[in-house]
Amino acid sequence: MNRRTLLGGLFAAGSVTVLSACSSGITSLEGEGGAAGSGGGSSKGGLTIGTANFTENQVLGFLYAAVLTAAGVKVTVRPNLGTREILVPALRGGDIDLLPEYQGALLHYVDPKATATEEGEMQNALTMALPAGLQVLPYGMAEDSDAFAVTRETAEKYGLASLADLRKQNRKLVIGAAPEVKKRQVGVVGLKDVYGVEFKEFKSLDSSGPLVKGALKKGDVDVANLFTTDTDIKENGWVVLTDPKNLIPGQHVVPLIADRKADATVRKALAELGNVLTTADLTELNRLVDKDKKDPQDVADDYAARKGLTATG
Repeated sequence: MNRRTLLGGLFAAGSVTVLSACSSGITSLEGEGGAAGSGGGSSKGGLTIGTANFTENQVLGFLYAAVLTAAGVKVTVRPNLGTREILVPALRGGDIDLLPEYQGALLHYVDPKATATEEGEMQNALTMALPAGLQVLPYGMAEDSDAFAVTRETAEKYGLASLADLRKQNRKLVIGAAPEVKKRQVGVVGLKDVYGVEFKEFKSLDSSGPLVKGALKKGDVDVANLFTTDTDIKENGWVVLTDPKNLIPGQHVVPLIADRKADATVRKALAELGNVLTTADLTELNRLVDKDKKDPQDVADDYAARKGLTATG
């Protein structure tokens, strides 16, 4: 019996149908989709984990799969499905059942006007703001926040140390980030609202990936939206701009799950992982994939085994 079914991506041959859409946006990854369903919640029939389209989220998805499989849950992983704007509707529609999320980013997605920044407050706010049928489980120790970084040369040239300093160079600098950052509060919208920052140009690239980091190195962008667990920040000596007005909320890793699958077995397994996985661990796992070119599933499985999370008996 296969340990898990792995679909290599959204368009894996013959495995996943094209996204369906309607006037209100993408609603399903399987054509018509289905109702999220109700009931007490049970993982006995197995569950499907979806992940976003960046390294760390894929690693987290496979970590979830490793501990759940060890707990006796049949797991399917569908990595690299896209952004939150695709994943959350897919979770509600029943195409996936579980995904790794980040407290602050998720809260701003479901409630753009949310003001909570402390972990406990955000957890409570999420509980109140999430659509019916979805819930967050206890958040873990590991945290990965958004960061806006510049090269050391750019920081010295323009006197940049904080996000507030960007305003002094309004309409002169180019920012690079994933396309959705242009419309997010923790992005271009919030930088203007909170700090009064306006950019010369927004370049649609990727999420702390090779495109945006390559553009920062070449000077094609002046400011890059990266993740704090990205080892390239330290290796390249890039300057992460401080956030004195707390635009960027805390981003502890938190499982987002459909009620229909949130039973005691799933809760216990994911809580054990959350109590073991640290920010330093997550940073190292990212490095193994991005720098050493190791497979995300292998990296996750090895970590879970080393930490005793997949021991059976």
